[in-house]
Amino acid sequence: MSDLPECPQCGLSNVYDDRDQRVCPDCGHEWPAGAASEDAGGAVVRDSNGNPLAAGDTVVVVKDLKVKGSSIPLKQGTVIRNIRLVEDDPEHIEGHSDKIKGLVLKTQFLRKA
Repeated sequence: MSDLPECPQCGLSNVYDDRDQRVCPDCGHEWPAGAASEDAGGAVVRDSNGNPLAAGDTVVVVKDLKVKGSSIPLKQGTVIRNIRLVEDDPEHIEGHSDKIKGLVLKTQFLRKA
C-alpha cells in the first residue's frame, strides 16, 4: 500500500502524486504535496485560488451571490474584513459586509485580498 495520505475532501485513499500536486481521482480534488496534513492540527482553510486563510484575514467575493433572508445580493468585489473560521468546516467562513451582518460564506466564492 502507498504511504500517501487520504484525500482531505472525500477521505478516500485512492490518491496519487502528479509532479508537485496530490490528486484524488475519485472526487477530483488537488492539493500541494507539501501541504499540512489534517492530522497535524485540523484542516487548512483555503480560498478559491488555494491560498490559506486565517482568522482576521480580508477576503473578496469573486461572484455575485444571493443571500438567504435578504433582498440585497452580495456583489462581486465586495470586501469581507476580519473573517472568522468555522470550526471543523474548512469550506465555510463567517464575516460581515458593510450592508449585511452575520454572513456564512463558502470559501470557493472568495479570494484572499
